[in-house]
Amino acid sequence: MEFALVATWLALYLLLLYAGATAATALFPRFADEGTAFGVPVALSVLWLVVYVVGRLSLTVGVWLGLAVLLAVTVAATYRGWAVDGRTYAEVAAVFSLAFLFVVWIRAVDPGIVPIGGEKFLDFGLLQSLLRAETIPPEDMWFAGEPVAYYYGGHLLAATLARLTGTAGEYAYNLALAGFYATLVTAAYGLAGAVAADRDLPRRLSAGLAAFFVGFASNLSTPAKFLVWLLPGSLSGPLVDAAGGELGGLAAGPASFSYWDASRVIQDDPADFAAYEPAIAPVIDEFPLFSWLNGDLHAHMMSTGFLLLAAALCFSYYQTPAAERRRRLALLFGALPAVGGIVAVTNTWSFPSVAGLTMLTVAVAPAPPTTLLPERYARQARVDGVGGELVRIGAALAVAVLVLAFGLLWSLPFWLGPASGRELAILPDRSSLVELLAVHGPFVLPFGLYLFARVAGTLSDARSRLAAAAAAVGVVAGAAALDIAAVGLIGPLLVGAWLLARGPTLSERFDGVPALADGGDRPVGFEAVLILAGAGLVLLVEFVFVRENIGRMNTVFKTYMQVWILWGVAVGPVLCWLLVRWRPAWPSSARARTGAAIGVRAFVALLVVSTSLYGAFALSNHADRAGELTLNGRAYVDDAHPQEAAAIRWLDDREGQPTIVTAAPAGYQWAPADGKGASAPASLTGLPTVAGWYHEAQYRNNTVYQQRVSDVETIYTGNRSAQQRLVSKYNVTYVYVGPAERNRYGTVTIGELPGATVAKETGGVTIYRVDQDR
Repeated sequence: MEFALVATWLALYLLLLYAGATAATALFPRFADEGTAFGVPVALSVLWLVVYVVGRLSLTVGVWLGLAVLLAVTVAATYRGWAVDGRTYAEVAAVFSLAFLFVVWIRAVDPGIVPIGGEKFLDFGLLQSLLRAETIPPEDMWFAGEPVAYYYGGHLLAATLARLTGTAGEYAYNLALAGFYATLVTAAYGLAGAVAADRDLPRRLSAGLAAFFVGFASNLSTPAKFLVWLLPGSLSGPLVDAAGGELGGLAAGPASFSYWDASRVIQDDPADFAAYEPAIAPVIDEFPLFSWLNGDLHAHMMSTGFLLLAAALCFSYYQTPAAERRRRLALLFGALPAVGGIVAVTNTWSFPSVAGLTMLTVAVAPAPPTTLLPERYARQARVDGVGGELVRIGAALAVAVLVLAFGLLWSLPFWLGPASGRELAILPDRSSLVELLAVHGPFVLPFGLYLFARVAGTLSDARSRLAAAAAAVGVVAGAAALDIAAVGLIGPLLVGAWLLARGPTLSERFDGVPALADGGDRPVGFEAVLILAGAGLVLLVEFVFVRENIGRMNTVFKTYMQVWILWGVAVGPVLCWLLVRWRPAWPSSARARTGAAIGVRAFVALLVVSTSLYGAFALSNHADRAGELTLNGRAYVDDAHPQEAAAIRWLDDREGQPTIVTAAPAGYQWAPADGKGASAPASLTGLPTVAGWYHEAQYRNNTVYQQRVSDVETIYTGNRSAQQRLVSKYNVTYVYVGPAERNRYGTVTIGELPGATVAKETGGVTIYRVDQDR
């Protein structure tokens, strides 16, 4: 186990935490202590922005200049008196360290960067390319000679930290994974605590619950299957029938548990993904613990801490009074677009969510959006009634568009790269009520109880409350019958959260809208914005998706992680309020009210325990695989692929980014029978190959990709003149001939080309060097 590397990276992160927390006190003046938890994403944002801008000229200069700028910001903040509280820093550092070491252990048990079971080859190839590159964007390791056509912002950050610590890529991959997880959990801890403190709720209880739901909890599919296994057949049969007669996994007993099952709950119509080869699960509904157990260093995971940083900036705006116009403008058009630019290059799927959070925040914040205008214009923009509400929403939308536009400017070089050929489509196969409850139940159930409790407290009698509950159940059932289950399940959350978030102001504008507040105060806080944002995303992917040959799999995959993060933070203060503050005004007797309060506590306890079952089973199975602990992601190659291990190490020792040729097309296995290898030499070294994984057909277009696949075949088997033309066209330096190449092409003739000499021969691999001058 590489303890020195672990200590070095943890020390670096804790230094970044301190530096960023110092600057964060300026961004979050009204929750400075809780804002300490955003020290790491704030520091990484400063570092990333400098590297991204200066890296166009020199990555090396960008990394060290970024560090210098971060140090200067920290010194300036300290000079201004923006100090970090020592006890708060120690608390946040402890949370970060525990989360970091947790994933270090997970990865040390199973550190392998393997092609199957995810996209580790894509992620590691990007990291290796950035470690080799002198400038950005890096050359595509699966499409030599062209810049990468994938969002690489998170990998750039991992490569920056690897450069700062002098860490080899095979170790940096797993240490960066641990750092991104700890950044996410710590940010969730801080934001939930700040929202709770704003509502006079226990900060640590709310923060701890949010950290649990974001970092450890699972969806309800695992406890549901566990229940089926526990129940006798006469009782479990109806549950199996309700699920379509196929549960499998844990429902058959603990020995049948697979950590994959909970991430493949929703099943779409096979027609939506029939064109995809090889066939895969149609929809992926991941949550953080699964993602980090699986161990991809993937975009939808690396962007989560920055998404919460954007949410924290929105919360800072939410808390800022109308009189502080300049501060609100600085947050909206200074800080938020910069973070949005980072998110755009790290995980483009999350970029619109930054604008959505901004719009919701501006729309429901206590300070009307018209107060962002100079006073003389603000007076003219004041409108009452329906018009006033429309002005508020329209102004919020305009602000969000501007934030999106400025974010595009921050990330402009990324958008000027290769264009995607994907387009939007509508009306995919929609999710069933059972599927939605299984995936979103840990949040929908407490949110529904919370909003109902808030609304019911304003209703005059038990009959009204019963009617409201019956109406909600009727909406859910009716929508499920019409195959729009998401509308029935999520729609009431949207309506309820919006009415409560607007509070007494909305009831003053519209006759007949209940004043869902006591004493003129808003009954909810910023948690309503997070609930609204997550609900909007869930509804969106039920009706709109990005058209691909895999149905809406990618759309749900990349969106649901955002939903989990936003709702995971919101559920902290929600459960905290239910436990600490809610005192039901019904039923009438004191004993019954006490029973209701006990029932709420039992509900929260059951929710925590049930969503912990997945972690208990998954981590237990994971620990059973433990051998010699290491963070070397390529250590397995010597044992699993001894024929190619030495050849890949030799290639990895080459300087720069010389172009190589490997078998194509390549897929999710190392070397299947048809010879479609996994681009292992390119993916594990970062050296660009002429045509790698078939993802490139999706990133660019299939015609261009297939032409390269044909060219690769010609390089291996064609006549001399064609080979000469193509190795010159692609500026080839090395041609790799291993098991996959021999299986796919049979007789390889590249060795007969003048100027092609054997550079390395080991095991079952021959590597030819091509002399371009000859």
